Amino acid sequence: MKSSRLISILLLLQTRGRMTAAELAEELEVSVRTVYRDVDSLHAAGVPLYGDAGHRGGYRLLAGHRNRLTDLYAREAEALVLAGLPGAAEELGLGPHFAEAQLKLRAGLPVPLREHVDRLRARFHIDAPGWYDEGTEAPFLPQVADAVRTGRALELRYRRWRTPTDVDRRLEPYGLVLKAGRWYLIAGPGPRTYRVDQILDLTVTDDEVTIPEGFDLAGHWRESQADFHARLHADEAVVRVSASGAARLTGAAARALAATGTPEPDGWTRATLPVESADHAHDTFLALGTEVEVLAPEELRTRVAATVRTLARRYA
Repeated sequence: MKSSRLISILLLLQTRGRMTAAELAEELEVSVRTVYRDVDSLHAAGVPLYGDAGHRGGYRLLAGHRNRLTDLYAREAEALVLAGLPGAAEELGLGPHFAEAQLKLRAGLPVPLREHVDRLRARFHIDAPGWYDEGTEAPFLPQVADAVRTGRALELRYRRWRTPTDVDRRLEPYGLVLKAGRWYLIAGPGPRTYRVDQILDLTVTDDEVTIPEGFDLAGHWRESQADFHARLHADEAVVRVSASGAARLTGAAARALAATGTPEPDGWTRATLPVESADHAHDTFLALGTEVEVLAPEELRTRVAATVRTLARRYA
C-alpha cells in the first residue's frame, strides 16, 4: 500500500537521518524508481523532504520535523496495544513507565482511533503463564533487567539441579526471554541459559559487557529450544494405541502419531513415539491405562507389565 510506504519513508528518515534512494529501496523492498515517485508524492503533500546530490548525498527531513500519531492506521494502533504486556513490564520494574507510555499513546491518537483502541483493550487480555503454573518468584529480575539494559556484568550465586547445586558465577548478560510465564537470562560465557528465579544472590558490577557481533537473541533462543527438544526425546517406543488413547496424546507424541501412525484392523494405531526417558515413558503410558500397549523396547514393556501385575494384586 502506497500510503503505508510513505509513512515508512518518513519514519526511516526520522530515525536514521540521511538515506539514499537505493538504501530506502532496499529497506522497503521496492525499486529505486518507486522511491523517486514516493518522494515526489511527499513533496506534493508539503513534507519538508530534501535531497542532496553527490557521493555523501541522500534524502533528509528538515530539522525538527516529526511524524505524528495521527498518521497511525487502525491496525498499527491495534498492534501497539496488543503487543504490550503490562504483567511483564511490572516484573521488569517498568510498570509505571509502561502505564505512562500507554497514556501518551492514547492521548496522541485522534478521537475515533482512541475510542477504537479502548474497545480493543477491553476485549483482549493476555495471560501468558499456563493453567497449572502458580507463578515463580524472581526477586532479582529488575536488577537483571537493568544489567541487560546498561550492559553490565553480573556476579551471582545460582542454584542448579546438578551437584554442587549452589554455585558462584560471573555472567555477561546478552538478553532476557519470557517463556510460559518464566524468565530466562541468556548470558556469556557460552552463551548459556539461566533461570532468573534460581538466582539466590546478585551484584551488578561496573564492568561493561560487549555482546558478540552478530548475536541474535531471538535466533539463539530458537536454536537452543530446537536443541533442547532434540535431546529431550532421545529415545523411542513402539506402541499400539486406541482412538481414545490417541486423543489424549499431546506435544511430540501426538505429532509423531500423526506422522508415523499405521491403522490396524481392530481400530487401533501402531506408531513409533519419542520418549524422554524410561521413567517418563513408563509413567506416561501407564496414565493411558488400557488404551495403550507398549510393544518395544522389551525393557519398557516388561517394566509396564510388572507394574500392572503389582496393581492387579493390590486391588484383587
